[in-house]
Amino acid sequence: MKNRYDAQSIKILKGLDPVRKRPGMYIGSTGKAGLHHLVYEVVDNSIDEVMAGYASEILIEIREDNSVRVKDNGRGIPTEMHPDTNTSALEVVMTTLHAGGKFSEDSYKISGGLHGVGVSVVNALSEWCEVRVHRDGKFFRQVYERGKAVTPVEEAGDSEENGTETFFRPDSQVFSSTDFDFDILDSRLRELAYLNPEATITLVDKRISETRSYHFEGGIAEYVKHMNRSRKSLQKQPFFIEGLHNGIKVQLALQYTSTYDEQIICFANNIKTVEGGTHLTALKTVLTKLMNDTARKYNILKDKDQNLQGEDVREGLTAVLSIFLKDPQFEGQTKAKLGNEEAHEAVIKVVRERLEEVFDYNQKEAKAIITKAVDAAKARLAAKRAREMVRRKNMLENTALPGKLADCISQDLETTELFIVEGDSAGGSSKEARDRNFQAILPLRGKILNVEKAGFEKFLKNEMIHNIIVAVGTGVGDDCDLNKLRYGKIVIMTDADVDGAHIRTLLLTLFYRYMTPLVSEGRVFIAQAPLYKIESGKKKVYLYSDEELQCYLKENPDKRYSMQMYKGLGEMNPEQLWETTMDPTRRKLLRIDMEDAEVADSIFSILMGSEVGQRREFIQRHALSISNLDV
Repeated sequence: MKNRYDAQSIKILKGLDPVRKRPGMYIGSTGKAGLHHLVYEVVDNSIDEVMAGYASEILIEIREDNSVRVKDNGRGIPTEMHPDTNTSALEVVMTTLHAGGKFSEDSYKISGGLHGVGVSVVNALSEWCEVRVHRDGKFFRQVYERGKAVTPVEEAGDSEENGTETFFRPDSQVFSSTDFDFDILDSRLRELAYLNPEATITLVDKRISETRSYHFEGGIAEYVKHMNRSRKSLQKQPFFIEGLHNGIKVQLALQYTSTYDEQIICFANNIKTVEGGTHLTALKTVLTKLMNDTARKYNILKDKDQNLQGEDVREGLTAVLSIFLKDPQFEGQTKAKLGNEEAHEAVIKVVRERLEEVFDYNQKEAKAIITKAVDAAKARLAAKRAREMVRRKNMLENTALPGKLADCISQDLETTELFIVEGDSAGGSSKEARDRNFQAILPLRGKILNVEKAGFEKFLKNEMIHNIIVAVGTGVGDDCDLNKLRYGKIVIMTDADVDGAHIRTLLLTLFYRYMTPLVSEGRVFIAQAPLYKIESGKKKVYLYSDEELQCYLKENPDKRYSMQMYKGLGEMNPEQLWETTMDPTRRKLLRIDMEDAEVADSIFSILMGSEVGQRREFIQRHALSISNLDV
């Protein structure tokens, strides 16, 4: 019987087979994020050696074939025989889940990788992997293929070095793409260098002949300065505090700017906790309490005045919180959220005591910060009145969805899609092209308001932004509620030119700044429209980049063909738009996640902010890399 369910139906996955069977459980995804996570797992082991005081240099090298080399000058993975397995400890670490020095308090008192699966998972998901260990005056090596050892651990000669070298090439059978993004790696490694000022981290990309080396003696205070390089600051230097409570080390650097948004990045044992956790909750709580107490101490808030709220005291704040604790409890292997209650207590205690001292010592800057928070409270109340006025107006006039919105029939959140389309021409084509059962179209006329420069109250009155907010349904700011979301996917569809890129940036700034849950929950996408159509006989091929065009021409040098280049969506007829950009079975959608958004955050500030000098410097630095300039 086909549906028979008995003992033979129970499958046992041995060794690293579970990782290859369900890679998403271990690295989050088999897309771009998961691919880069492999590098992070290996680098995190080297960082653990840095935190333990045994390493000071880490080299990451991306090779021409997209293989990776990570080298440190730490102690090197032990190679002697393990007493429980009678095999080399190196082979145990590389081929066994939940095996590693992180379980021994004698080896690592503080570590980011506590599950003992990191480097073995990298091995399992690599086409091949090789580890070279320099230890005790000797040089050892072992080679693996898809997680299985294909050579014994062998002594390969003498060595005057100490440390571990790991080589691996991600498996194309597992990952949708094995092409590493230099900017993503650059961002994460720069981050680690700020968090570990005693280390020098070098990134080499042999594909593009690019080398970056990082060493920041200023640590996370220097990190905050870097994040605020395109903003006007209220302090000459970031405030930096650190302290120890019940064995937990707390470091905080913060600086206020004249902008409206807040940026707080949190780490636990060098692991970025993108979903926050107990340490972030504690920081927000203690900062609000301390700012209110200080405001009344300086008589900036009077007895009759209401207390400042959390959003008031965090307006314009850029902060990096880094804590180190013995046994961090993360949610999931990708370590997105910290759950330790003792971390909450430590942050409250250290920040309260040390930041109060800093405020007392820097009274002029502290008063400027509190004055900004008071102004933010006034703006919040004004914005609240504006929202209430809009709501009352909507109720009185029975205002419906935007007139330009072509809504869909279905109300199923998991299937419906809202396309925000550049221009009436493309909007018309997309309305004809769409499947009206689940696809809605909202065309934009021109560019929306730059919300990076506009205050909350001002952009609420902007008609195009109002239409987007109403169409999406969630509201904005503190009112943003995903339970009211009207479409499962929000898809930005613009031309592949400079104007289209500008509109995409404006929309992403809006979603990231004021509708953040849309991004954090993976609801925002960018449609990938083709640049070229190639016709050869009856065959038709769409190409999405100049690189794809070059590959096609190289593979088909003798074929007769005609080529059309699309300068905009409006040049496509509805049939072409459907089959290339809107058909779920054939299209390419780029999902925006929080990692993408955080990397792009500083670019938002530079390109959309008010600092002309920073914008000029950015344009000059990247001018030669522009390939689709529309003049």
